[in-house]
Amino acid sequence: MISLSLAELARITGGALHGDPDLRVNAPASVDSRDIAVGGLFVALAGEHADGHDFVAQAMTAGGAAVLANRPVDAPAVIVDNVLAALSVLARETTTRLKRDHGCIVVGITGSQGKTSVKDLLGQVLAAAGPTIAAKGSFNNELGVPLTILGADENTQYLIVEMGARGQGHIDRLCQIAQPDIGVVLNVGTAHVGEFGSTERIAEAKGELIAALGAAGTAVLNADDQAVAAMGKRTAANVITFGASGDVRLSDVRVDGGGCPTFALAYGDESVNVSLTFLGEHQAINAAAAAAVGVSVGMSLDSIGQALGAARALSAMRMERSITAEGIIIINDAYNANPESMSAALRTLGRLGQQHSTYAVLGEMLELGESSEGAHVAIGALAAQVGITHVVVVGTGAAPIETGVRGARTPTAVTRVVDVAAASELMKRLLKPGDVALIKASRAGGLERVAAALLA
Repeated sequence: MISLSLAELARITGGALHGDPDLRVNAPASVDSRDIAVGGLFVALAGEHADGHDFVAQAMTAGGAAVLANRPVDAPAVIVDNVLAALSVLARETTTRLKRDHGCIVVGITGSQGKTSVKDLLGQVLAAAGPTIAAKGSFNNELGVPLTILGADENTQYLIVEMGARGQGHIDRLCQIAQPDIGVVLNVGTAHVGEFGSTERIAEAKGELIAALGAAGTAVLNADDQAVAAMGKRTAANVITFGASGDVRLSDVRVDGGGCPTFALAYGDESVNVSLTFLGEHQAINAAAAAAVGVSVGMSLDSIGQALGAARALSAMRMERSITAEGIIIINDAYNANPESMSAALRTLGRLGQQHSTYAVLGEMLELGESSEGAHVAIGALAAQVGITHVVVVGTGAAPIETGVRGARTPTAVTRVVDVAAASELMKRLLKPGDVALIKASRAGGLERVAAALLA
């Protein structure tokens, strides 16, 4: 966080100052008293299950400098009517100062899937060019975006903000806070189609990021996705594309025996070969997106390729590979699921099945609206087609996956269980050394508990 006095915090947020006006806050903001940095701002949010005001003492003991709260607390504080709204105002002012006074470049990333993977890759690419701050995990909403911004300071050269949406106008509001210089749109898929109503409306919402760019900005668009490529018409900014036919050209994509992709990237007269340590062929297009941002800020393709090759997976439960003491490979991809990400994960597992027995533990994909049953049937059919040894379907909502597996008429076995506990017990009995198990569902399914049980 850029260094601010308590008096400045009060003036920016319109709050009432309680404490020494000259006290300085100069470390990131946090809503978790267990994660507060020395000199940081503790944001006392009142949530459904916990009230941050009850944890002020712990935050101060841990080294917090001050509190943003909506009622008096026993600590230096700024008291506001609405903590979340004040946090957004503070983040917007911080962005303005970072850009105006310190030349920071803000990168916004959105898309139906792959946002967090691209954010993690890009953070490691841009770090090779200068001090970089990227969102933690999937900090991509009206709380996560301000917290990401308030993690930057006067030395930050690149600030990467992930942006999610569950309705029209959501990304536009995030852009008002983050003020992106570069906007990256990865794809338009069916995630949350039940909430948006159609993929056309999803495209309209994702395109709000591009529409928010100024003429001096840069739109980074997926040339292989027609809905994304068309967003170039929504901006006066410079446009750079990535993909098989993009300005940053992706070609010769292959997957090694461990499930990791190798590929070639070209831009202008430059070209480079890249091998990733990330699981899945789909990570190649994610890397191309990160490369397009890199070249847009002046990095050489060679330095980008080196950074991509050295990059490591940073976010949990996203194709997270672990090996048990018995030599069983567990791929925890249980953070979320939609038809596109589910398909990518199953194709990766299918490739690993060339050398191992493979198991897919699959739960429900939520927020698909009227397309839900057909989408689940199609996923079951795909699991059979790519040669998964055994599909374990978890819960009633995922039941159509079983229908899809059986309808494909392949040797793939399928078992449906009632819940996570039953899935865990079944997998403990089935898995043998050398086997590979993929765990995937929408976040509400809690299937990460299956992975935890198998790794315990």
